[in-house]
Amino acid sequence: MPCEETLTLEVFKHGDSFKMGLFGQGQTAPTLRHYSLVAVNFNELINLSSDLVSVLNRPAKDQQSKINQLKSLQKIGRLFWDHLLSRSVKERLKNTAPCALTLLLDEELIYLPWELIFDGAHFLCLKFSLGRLVRSKGEPALVQYRNLAESLKILILADPNADLKSAYTEGLSIKNQFSRKTKKVYVDFKSTNIDKAYVKKNICDYDIVHFAGHCEFDQRDARRSGWVLSDGLFKAEDILRMGQSSSLPALVFSNACHSAEENNGHIDSEYQRANYGMASAFLFSGVRHYIGAIRKIEDSSSLVFAREFYTRLVSGSSVGESLRLSKLRLIDEFGLVSLHWANYLLYGDPGFVFFKLRQPKALKRKEVIFYKKSMLKTGLAVSFVCATLIFAFWLPKLNPGAVYLFLNSQAEYRKGNNQLAVELGERVISKDQNFLAAYPVIANAYERLGNKDQALKYYFDYTLKSEELNNRAHLARAYVKLGWFYHLDGQYAKAKELYDKAVNLSRKLKDKRNEALALRKLAVWHIDNSNFDQALDLLTKSVSINLEHARNFEDARNLACDYFDIGLVFANKNDYSAAKDFYEKSRKIFERLRLQNELSDCYYNLGEIYLFEKEYHKALDYYFKGLKIDRQQDNKINLASGYNMIGELYMEIDDLLKAEGYFKDAAKLAEEINSRMDLADVNYNLGLLYSKRGRKNMARQHWRKAQEIYRMVGSDNYQEVRTKLLELDNI
Repeated sequence: MPCEETLTLEVFKHGDSFKMGLFGQGQTAPTLRHYSLVAVNFNELINLSSDLVSVLNRPAKDQQSKINQLKSLQKIGRLFWDHLLSRSVKERLKNTAPCALTLLLDEELIYLPWELIFDGAHFLCLKFSLGRLVRSKGEPALVQYRNLAESLKILILADPNADLKSAYTEGLSIKNQFSRKTKKVYVDFKSTNIDKAYVKKNICDYDIVHFAGHCEFDQRDARRSGWVLSDGLFKAEDILRMGQSSSLPALVFSNACHSAEENNGHIDSEYQRANYGMASAFLFSGVRHYIGAIRKIEDSSSLVFAREFYTRLVSGSSVGESLRLSKLRLIDEFGLVSLHWANYLLYGDPGFVFFKLRQPKALKRKEVIFYKKSMLKTGLAVSFVCATLIFAFWLPKLNPGAVYLFLNSQAEYRKGNNQLAVELGERVISKDQNFLAAYPVIANAYERLGNKDQALKYYFDYTLKSEELNNRAHLARAYVKLGWFYHLDGQYAKAKELYDKAVNLSRKLKDKRNEALALRKLAVWHIDNSNFDQALDLLTKSVSINLEHARNFEDARNLACDYFDIGLVFANKNDYSAAKDFYEKSRKIFERLRLQNELSDCYYNLGEIYLFEKEYHKALDYYFKGLKIDRQQDNKINLASGYNMIGELYMEIDDLLKAEGYFKDAAKLAEEINSRMDLADVNYNLGLLYSKRGRKNMARQHWRKAQEIYRMVGSDNYQEVRTKLLELDNI
């Protein structure tokens, strides 16, 4: 554990020497300070700093090279220990238990790697909770420091240009970890298309800002360095102007490095000044604490560090101790030789605590026993009253016989017994036409069976009956269900109109669950129309809503669907690694909740990613997992698309006989259930197959069928098929 003592190491540049002193908290009065002089060779210090940068940039491909890299860093750190610090300072640092250590430095000394000084046993930043304060020669500015409330507001700015999927994942993960801390923290998450106007307008509304993205450093003028946003740089000079009239956040965590296109994640000899350029702008403008990254590290390491830092901070650790413990967490996770821990610097008081914990009043043993017993009695009493009210008022109104039939209908639907689910559901409606929950179950079951007319009838009935009963929560869900039906049928304009209605109605009702559902379906609509940034923005909002109650079954299911659709966005953007990550996240939740229908979709999409990556055996394995579930559930819609996807795989590996068999199965099933989009897609694929075989007439026949359907639904694929037909005629 860190000690209670707080130390300050003051260092001044004094000619060809350093003047320094190490003081405890009670020794800072001017009359008590004693300094010692250390003669230094500045050229030697500059060379050592360059050597250290070379070590950090050295590629380490195997364990032995990592060990050698660490040893080199220790040797250089030991030379800094020998050359930088006076004997009295070294003796006290070596004999002091871990605690908060503030480095009070002249501005000319920021280029030195103080955090990586090595005493022979410990690096300074791993033993102490370290933070830098800098003496500037500029005129002091009148700034407005932020007053903190008990509950703090955090803004997460992630992946402003939609080109750094690791930054998006990091931001979303931090957002997720705060989902159950609503009393301490209020979090807003913004990703993609983040422009300068948004940051300038909103940054002052928050106590803490976390930025995950790129930055650029201007060596000629540090004021022109800044964060890379969608419309340019948010510069240090912009920050300085804002600080003249606004109260900026108390903490800025800039998990950003030079743009990857410029330096491949390496640092140069100016890395300390690059960090200080942004840090000083924030600090001079009223930000009390600034954390910066000196280089790009692996995505997984960056994510572990950020999550650990905020976990410690919210748990009551000081900002410096949170930083130190996060470095130690990286060492536990990846080893000391990884050097990921060397990446972060803190400017500001390391001993400052953002979340002061209240000490609960201790109860005596008798009081604890009495409290537990009274709570148990109260709980039993409340349960009894609730049960009495339910049996007295709710069941008679709902019709107990209808309730029993409905629960059985739901159970049969989950098992894949769709016909039985329909029969039981229709018996519910015959007993009680106002039993709204039964309508979508019947419609879903008919849709699985391929009976689109009956499915559409019950979706309409669900909508009309919800309007008649003025049950607006059910009406919002009915709009989504009906919209999804039209969506799958390629009637995109109708689908969007219904999704928009659902969103607006849910917001009027402040019905977050239905709003999230509608936003997700609207996001898929944008995916199908290649509007990937809009889709990602909508899905981020849906995730935020569903995370608030992620322990509930329905919200956990919706959250998994959000992750699945985010995976779909990345798959469409050809970022297969990110797509796979989000598909796997959704798969784990679907498996835990035993949601077979959703799990089937997840398997198919994972298979598709492996197909794109040319890992055909893995792709087939996942396809057949999805196929097995769909056969068990008699899900004809999924089976039609599943057969088509497997046919595509076999066609890619030139097993045209198997491909033709699966395409024909898909076409037969699509015709049986009147699934126009599946029928168009499989005819397009059959055209490709017969074209490969040189059977022009057969290819033309299938492409014309596909073209006609694409024309009717207004699909962009219409022009693609038209081009194929023209090329065929010219062969």
